[in-house]
Amino acid sequence: MQRICHKCLIREMDASKYFQNMYAYIENLDPDNKTDFSLYEERLKICKTCEDLINGMCKQCGCFVEMRAAIKNNYCPSFHRKW
Repeated sequence: MQRICHKCLIREMDASKYFQNMYAYIENLDPDNKTDFSLYEERLKICKTCEDLINGMCKQCGCFVEMRAAIKNNYCPSFHRKW
């Protein structure tokens, strides 16, 4: 498995490379820690209806929801958890 460097700030990265890194991170998660695809999609569907989602980021915690949803033990950071 190729190791991906995560030491850049977003403003220092080419936008397309940034998103490639994000999706590579999700793709390379340890299978024991990764949410199965159907649950991942369900989580994202819920996030898309949330008023706290702005440009792929959660206003509650500042995460990219696609990354948060990809990890099995993560949960919605809202006071009233949606997933």
